[in-house]
Amino acid sequence: MKYKTKLIKKEQIAEGTMAFYFEKPDNFSFMAGQSADWILLDPKETDEKGNVRAFSIVASPDEDHLAVATRLRDSAFKRQLKNFEPGDEIGMEGPFGNFILHEKVDRPAIFLVGGIGITPFMSMIKDALQRKTNHQMYLFYSNRRPEDAAFLKDLQQWDKESDNFQLIATMTDMDKSNQTWDGEVGYIDKDMVARYVPDLTAAVFYTAGPAGMVTAMRKLLNGSGISNDDIRTEEFSGY
Repeated sequence: MKYKTKLIKKEQIAEGTMAFYFEKPDNFSFMAGQSADWILLDPKETDEKGNVRAFSIVASPDEDHLAVATRLRDSAFKRQLKNFEPGDEIGMEGPFGNFILHEKVDRPAIFLVGGIGITPFMSMIKDALQRKTNHQMYLFYSNRRPEDAAFLKDLQQWDKESDNFQLIATMTDMDKSNQTWDGEVGYIDKDMVARYVPDLTAAVFYTAGPAGMVTAMRKLLNGSGISNDDIRTEEFSGY
């Protein structure tokens, strides 16, 4: 279905990354992990990428608002979205997709994520914690620097508060950071995952982000003996 909604607020959540919070239209419902198309209603400029973008919904289904987050690339759509002010309207169509958390709570959920690929998992994790589903969830979250890691403080807080969620954040380019970091460093690989997850074959794996990241994570998992039946992926393109 198609809807119109208004911006409530916006905030910078990492260098070059912003979150946008919108009113939740009446009768709109979705499942954690799904996405929607966001449509500029009266664009002041356009380019070859057009006036529509698919964004995962960052909010959980029980929240009274919707939220999305995106890197601010230099496109006509992103320039206009960045300049939105509270009360500005945007079109929305959806929800779309079946990238959602599995129901068998005895099987751990392992999220392998890079950069802005975090967006669908924010909704999944928040929803599972709010509903107390008892899924055991591990988030391996790779960024170049802490400055680039969207929602890092929220994730660290959830890790402290819940026995069912563990954050394993790793940085790949700390030489270029102005912050200190005492967590993991380097790219997500089989050894890193195995240090935290006792039995890989018991888990269901999820990965989302640019196609290159998704391909690399699938290769890692297949090389670790994980069946494609236990791998769920979502590729972000043209964002």
